Amino acid sequence: MSTEQNRLHNLFPDLDFDPAALRARYRQERDKRIRPDGEAQYVEAAEQFADYADHDPYVDTLLEREPLDLELDVVVVGAGFSGLMTAARLKERGITNFRVIEAGADFGGTWYWNRYPGAQCDIESYCYLPLLEETGYMPREKYSFAPEIFAHTRRIGEYFGLYGNALFQTRVTELRWHESERRWQVSTHRGDNIRTRFVIQATGPANRPKLPGIPGIADFRGHAFHTSRWDYDYTGGDHNGALTKLADKRVAIIGTGATAIQCVPFLGEHAKQLYVFQRTPSSVDLRGNRQTDADWYATLGHGWQRARRENFAAVLAGQPVAEDLVADGWTDIARRIGISLMNRRADAGNLDMEELELRAEIADFQKMNEIRARVDAEVSEADAAEKLKPWYRQFCKRPTFNDAYLATFNRPNVQLIDVADAKGVERITENAVVANGVAYEVDCIIYATGFEITTQPHRRVDFDTIGCNGQSLYTHWKDGFRTLHGLSSHGFPNWFTIGINQNGLSPNMTAMFDDQAVHVSYVINEVLARGKTRMEVDAAAEEAWVRKIVAMAGTGATAFLEECTPGYYNREGKGAGTNRQNSPFAPGINAFNALLADWRQTGELAGLSLD
Repeated sequence: MSTEQNRLHNLFPDLDFDPAALRARYRQERDKRIRPDGEAQYVEAAEQFADYADHDPYVDTLLEREPLDLELDVVVVGAGFSGLMTAARLKERGITNFRVIEAGADFGGTWYWNRYPGAQCDIESYCYLPLLEETGYMPREKYSFAPEIFAHTRRIGEYFGLYGNALFQTRVTELRWHESERRWQVSTHRGDNIRTRFVIQATGPANRPKLPGIPGIADFRGHAFHTSRWDYDYTGGDHNGALTKLADKRVAIIGTGATAIQCVPFLGEHAKQLYVFQRTPSSVDLRGNRQTDADWYATLGHGWQRARRENFAAVLAGQPVAEDLVADGWTDIARRIGISLMNRRADAGNLDMEELELRAEIADFQKMNEIRARVDAEVSEADAAEKLKPWYRQFCKRPTFNDAYLATFNRPNVQLIDVADAKGVERITENAVVANGVAYEVDCIIYATGFEITTQPHRRVDFDTIGCNGQSLYTHWKDGFRTLHGLSSHGFPNWFTIGINQNGLSPNMTAMFDDQAVHVSYVINEVLARGKTRMEVDAAAEEAWVRKIVAMAGTGATAFLEECTPGYYNREGKGAGTNRQNSPFAPGINAFNALLADWRQTGELAGLSLD
């Protein structure tokens, strides 16, 4: 018996599977999906494909207006939750001379665009929907569907009086700093002349649709759309389903991530024939949604939402808590995978990292075995069931939760087309999707391929930001992000970004955006209150933060992701990022927020130069 086998037997005497065999299976499944082109396998939703991003199927009449000439204190680019929270926090501090510029026709961002049938947030509503205490709103269910989330963004806009500050159906084309005027020039596709003291880039990580670069994608003569621009005129129905216009249609959906998990059940119910093209199956756990108990909700005291958010983040980080307040699929995964790190023997202090990692790996295997067993229980056809099983570690891809997806493959009109061995769909013709040498004739192709989350920043944001001496932000970031606290960069005065790099990352993104908004609005208010005209991150402070991020990131997370099946988490198998300096703040969002709170408490604005 090998040393590892001895250790396994001693630590897990009742283990009913072979970890070495699972590791080998995971590696085999990963390797057959790796493509040499990495993220280049996707084409940008621009030029001949621009309509996939620029088209707005949710507005009846395009806005017509004359160019504006404005002198402002602040411009916020983007009206999703990151921009919305920033605008709300500015209003709270009495800053009112600002505009929020948004390409869509309303607030909402991702939730303005994501209106596909069944769209739902996988973070519980009591944590995810921000400002519940302030607006006095009670979510209808534990997990909110898209219409309720979109309505809540509008509620926040109305509560804080933000509609008067909004410029909708307007795309920024360039941001340029003018040192002599100490102003940013904001150019838009409408020819606006906007000068502003501060700019906050809040375009969010999920704003630009991602398209697969399948040969022949432009040749298809049927109907095609991206899930973030769902065409209800073609499908019929609405978010709740009733896609009755598909009754005589053969439909292909390409992609099986979180979006497809939610909309496939509705397509399967109504389409004459549905072909689901899958490269990698998702991990699909139980959803178990339920109505909000009004009596329970009424008992929640002041500050309950922040406490709940911090509790959620602590559980996900494996930190000990007296009670798991959220108690959902996310925290179950965290407890199950992290329980080996917390449920230690009396000599816990003597446990080495190798043993801790082994314990976590075994817990991960056990959880994923349960996920795979659920597939067998839900899907009657053995071949389809086998192809729907995810063979990778739990956090190699974003976990999904749905109670109807797997059973959809029991329908006679639904066919799963697994393209893992071919590393994807071969090509698209005028009337068919070709995979594994077979042409599947279809009337409609739906791309459920998500958003550009980890591609190069300038590709995700279709305008340039020009700072001091004519330098582009994306030139400054050519070797990786360079910021202080993930929020500002040297050479870009009076400029901020709300995002996911070099700061406190959480799957509960609205909490993350809100705390960043609190911090940015504080800094702007301080600069204005002190009568200063220019704020810039010191080069030394930026360099120190970059070094801190790199040092804390270590190699563990990178090594983990490199062993994962390809996806946006690991840049299609090419690694976790350009390098470790794109990593989040390793101790987690609670620690990051505490760091920012201490920074604000001193009032010194450390790392910033004001004049």
